[in-house]
Amino acid sequence: MSTRFPFEFESRVVPFSLVFGVTPRTAWVEIDDEDLRVRFGLWHLVTPRRNILDGQVTGPYSFAKVAGPAHLSFADRGVTFATTTRKGACFTLREPVPGIAPFGRLSHPGVTVTVADPEGLLVRAPLR
Repeated sequence: MSTRFPFEFESRVVPFSLVFGVTPRTAWVEIDDEDLRVRFGLWHLVTPRRNILDGQVTGPYSFAKVAGPAHLSFADRGVTFATTTRKGACFTLREPVPGIAPFGRLSHPGVTVTVADPEGLLVRAPLR
């Protein structure tokens, strides 16, 4: 069974998201028995659930780190898909996966998503 988690859209972030095609119709996280899938406008990330090492609620975030496209952390190569400064779910992965670079040239050891119910996503994505 698959569960979809919509992103939380903060009104002051929306104009910056729209420029990159990130809307409620094109931004969601979906999890089923096998995989965690993220769609964020033009970007997407898929990882097997067994690849999730850890997860926690994080935030708040600075406006500069959430406004606009998907963001790459230069500190650890993690990727952030965000539409609010309030809070999100952050996952650490066993093996890095491609997410924002074309042709999978860059892999990410972690992913942060600002879904409307980060706690619910963490409950649905128990570690395997």
